[in-house]
Amino acid sequence: MQNQESIELTRDVEAAIVPAGDQVTLIKGETAQITQELGGSFTVLVNGNMFRIQGKDADALGREVTESRIKAAIEGDVATPEEVEAHVWEQMKTCFDPEIPVNVVDLGLIYDCVVTPVKEKSSYHILVKMTLTAPGCGMGPVIQQDVQNKVMCIEDVSEAIVELVWEPQWNQGMMTEAAKLQLGLM
Repeated sequence: MQNQESIELTRDVEAAIVPAGDQVTLIKGETAQITQELGGSFTVLVNGNMFRIQGKDADALGREVTESRIKAAIEGDVATPEEVEAHVWEQMKTCFDPEIPVNVVDLGLIYDCVVTPVKEKSSYHILVKMTLTAPGCGMGPVIQQDVQNKVMCIEDVSEAIVELVWEPQWNQGMMTEAAKLQLGLM
């Protein structure tokens, strides 16, 4: 699991609600947990809700506003589809089944990841097809939402859909060797 650093906001700051994208103002003095620093922006938890703060507002989190963060905000550099897909896979590796201490990627639960450019928004639409270890898993919607939330934290992603599929049916052979080793199956 990732370390989450708690900080107090030093000023009011604009943020986007994850995954909806609606803009809100977080208030000076609120406690935020930084869960991720990726692509020049920050993902934070405030009062149990997830938000994305742009790098140009790093000072509100007690971080330095660097030239590269300002440049990214001004130029609106958009990553390539390959870079975005790599970030998506990286993000999905931070999602875990609460009952199994292995991430959903290494468990073999992610079947497909499609990255589609959205021209008018200079961003990307992500479609993830995933399954669960068992169709009746009560945590399925929670895991599915976690994957969607983590993917929406990526700067150049404007929409993420995580679809649960049941074909092919998951089996232990779909796990990576690292997952099998971690679970004592090798």
